Amino acid sequence: MCGIVGYVGAQDAAPILIEGLNRLEYRGYDSAGIAVIQRGQLKVRKVSGRVADLQADLPARFKGAPGIGHTRWATHGEPTVDNAHPHVDSAGRIAVVHNGIIENAEELRAKLQADGVTFTSQTDTETVAHLVAAAFATGGAEDLEQAVRYALRQVVGAYGIAVVDTAHPDRIVVARNGSPVLLGIGEKEMFVASDVAALVGHTRQVVYLDDGELATITAGGYRTFTIDARSTAKTPSEVDWDVVGAEIGDHAHFLVKEIAEQPRSIERAIRGRIDERFSTAHLGGLNLSVREAREFRRVKILGCGSACYAGDLGAQLIEDLARMPATSESASEFRYRNPVVEPDTLYVAVSQSGETVDTLAAVQELQRKGGRVIGIVNVVGSTIARQVDGGIYIHAGPEMSVAATKSFTSTVVAFALLAVHLGRMRDLAPTEGRRILDGLMALPGQIEEILDTEKRTGTIEAVAREIAQRHSVLFIGRRRGWPVAKEGAQKFKEVSYVHAEAYASAELKHGPLALVSPELPTVACVPDDDLHEKNVSTLAEIRARKGPVVALAHHELSAELADRTIVIPQSEPELDPILMSVPLQLLAYHAAVALERDVDRPRNLAKSVTVE
Repeated sequence: MCGIVGYVGAQDAAPILIEGLNRLEYRGYDSAGIAVIQRGQLKVRKVSGRVADLQADLPARFKGAPGIGHTRWATHGEPTVDNAHPHVDSAGRIAVVHNGIIENAEELRAKLQADGVTFTSQTDTETVAHLVAAAFATGGAEDLEQAVRYALRQVVGAYGIAVVDTAHPDRIVVARNGSPVLLGIGEKEMFVASDVAALVGHTRQVVYLDDGELATITAGGYRTFTIDARSTAKTPSEVDWDVVGAEIGDHAHFLVKEIAEQPRSIERAIRGRIDERFSTAHLGGLNLSVREAREFRRVKILGCGSACYAGDLGAQLIEDLARMPATSESASEFRYRNPVVEPDTLYVAVSQSGETVDTLAAVQELQRKGGRVIGIVNVVGSTIARQVDGGIYIHAGPEMSVAATKSFTSTVVAFALLAVHLGRMRDLAPTEGRRILDGLMALPGQIEEILDTEKRTGTIEAVAREIAQRHSVLFIGRRRGWPVAKEGAQKFKEVSYVHAEAYASAELKHGPLALVSPELPTVACVPDDDLHEKNVSTLAEIRARKGPVVALAHHELSAELADRTIVIPQSEPELDPILMSVPLQLLAYHAAVALERDVDRPRNLAKSVTVE
């Protein structure tokens, strides 16, 4: 969840590091720091707080290169200056930044302390700085590459690290094992980052390290190798994100910017993938022939958080359109329950970042047991994207706010395309395929209608300000509305910090109805589908107990059923959840603004979850 940035070249490193760290703020953190080498001396500055605090704390003459920077999300030790990265050895020669968790840190710390080393922090990372220094002190290494390899051979755990050494002021050595690290290729300069967002504006050429790989970068280029010094061949990839996509523009927050970008992000998710002639979807990235695809009898979808809720909708789409049994499950639970892996099951891993550690571990476990895994991922070249056997990029572009919005809706669109693709190989009629594809192409205009209506009326903002004052909110829905309710509750709680809970509407009578009172508002998904009357009956039960109701519906509901109705356009029934998600995103956003929360960086959360 932490962020790493590094630079080597002719420019002063500090401004580049600060810019990169600013671009990684969306990942979530509680302290920040940078280190540069200036005329053979190591200069370090760290703060407990934001990158802006670090920038304000830098002396005017804090110059030099190479340099490394870090934003930390506390694991070992509180978010203090001492525990912030970079960490330095006792002699002030070696500086290290690290993402991940070193599992044998206490054992290493005890051994180093027995050798006379004094620690200044509570972190696991500081052990790495002292291990690198020990490699030089004991004669176990003559150069920085050797010293880092010496240190990492003693380390157990997950890491993405970057190391600088005043005795080797022309280079940075980096390593990856379970936590992402990538190299950026510039003109007579090189960059390091844990996330491509940090490099936007500097280069489009990147090299992704695999687990077990290290690299040495200098201004003139890079070399990649393994921990036992075997060279590896890496081919640079082209990044298609741009600076504009990662800038906030004239929006108050990234969250509302990204909500507003959904018409365009859905257009990108669809572009080039609709086969008009055969009323199907063209998904060449799946790497599945028609014969292979027809051999699968069921589908299993894995994701975490919003990706899991998108998977719930994906499973319903696949069952409805392809008539294949499909289920969705939390990847964090799947990886630990010794699952039965079946050869006739197609597994789908869902992750916006492509780095989610639980989802990646599930993919690797499936592949060890012979499972066929495809991915639905936003970040091109990410670890999961490279690990899976094929997949679909959603092309949502940079999503800087921690709360998923455009990546959620684009993921559901990708599932709709997959469902049509699989269905047309089976029993889905061309007219039905055409119906869904036409519905997908209409979505951008319908979302524009939702956004324009809200600009004119402010209905959702008014509702949000009212329910933000309550201590708890209930979200409910049936069938396709149930995953929408779960996603709505997730958004509301994570950005407003107001407790929100989702239930399937039919489950109310099995316990949650006891909570209903005038103090507990309910947000209900009430589409005009074949379950409309049952949803109306549920609202009547809530209103009979004087529970306030906010309904998402395709037409205005009577005052007997709902205090407020948020009216949305009607799509095809299978696609209605995509449209119903957008008002719930706005509801969460406006509630967070009303409560003066840190909208884009909710407390305790991170965008890319790369540790357990």
